Amino acid sequence: MNTNEKFVITISREVGSGGRTVGRKLAEKLGVRYCDKQLIDKLVDTFGLSVENIERIKGEKKNWLTDILEKVSPVPQAGAIGSTVNIYQSETIGDRVFRIESEILMQLAEEGSCVIAGRSGFFVLRNCPNKVDVFITASPVNRVKRVMEKQNLSEKEAEEVIAKVDKMRENYVSHYSGKSRYDSRNYDLVINMDNISEDGAVELILNYINYGK
Repeated sequence: MNTNEKFVITISREVGSGGRTVGRKLAEKLGVRYCDKQLIDKLVDTFGLSVENIERIKGEKKNWLTDILEKVSPVPQAGAIGSTVNIYQSETIGDRVFRIESEILMQLAEEGSCVIAGRSGFFVLRNCPNKVDVFITASPVNRVKRVMEKQNLSEKEAEEVIAKVDKMRENYVSHYSGKSRYDSRNYDLVINMDNISEDGAVELILNYINYGK
């Protein structure tokens, strides 16, 4: 991947793997926008985006997402630690959600270099040039431990959360992409976090994308 040109890195991850933090730190290291569920939901919430509104705004203004993003999530300075927006639970579901998110993801990729977490990015942006797809995983034991610590849950509660989220994400991805999110063939790089730190994972990804230069 050529980081001197516009690029996209998608980060698919298992809950409790630390993948969200890896994606955020990677974006900060590269000085590009980090796009995750919170950002997508915030865009939909704040600006009332729908398929129809997106099409209307696109027709009125070529760079329709630029102004919106600068208000919600400006591009960080390289190496700076940025804040994340609050979680907003979207009321839309199913096909409508997937179409809206796909439109936003494609426009984000068009706007400039970015790191995109989840949202079936590996599939939605499959035709995007200069892209690297990463999957972050970890053992069940370490995932449970992390969820317990992050969400202040008991071991049983953490196991239930992980099982529920895993099933939900797999059903969502397989329904709209026809692929399993666990199929390593979807990705350029798969990282097991059991024996590596978040910063170490970031360096591993950077080494991968710079390999051969």
